[in-house]
Amino acid sequence: MKRDVFDLIEKQEHIEQAARALKAMSHPLRLKILCVLGNVESSVQEIVEAVGTSQSNISQHLAILRDKGVLRARKDANRVYYRVSDERTLQLIGMMREVFCGVPRG
Repeated sequence: MKRDVFDLIEKQEHIEQAARALKAMSHPLRLKILCVLGNVESSVQEIVEAVGTSQSNISQHLAILRDKGVLRARKDANRVYYRVSDERTLQLIGMMREVFCGVPRG
């Protein structure tokens, strides 16, 4: 009985994490950023060039995705690189890229 309660609490935490991630991904520009990133790490400049909007706009959306735990940032000298932070989120993004971005999963 005690284990069932623990499992339910753990599942609830996963559900809440998924809900936060999905809410963060729901903006069209953030979805486009995630489609560009896929399973690779990219610099802010590479993302700006691929998405085609201003760096300040991209940076705001990257900050939201990072704050919600969708992306992880790494600084190298004067560049910041982003990648998807969680394998489950990466699987979800892979499906979204395939369905909405026309990118086959590899």
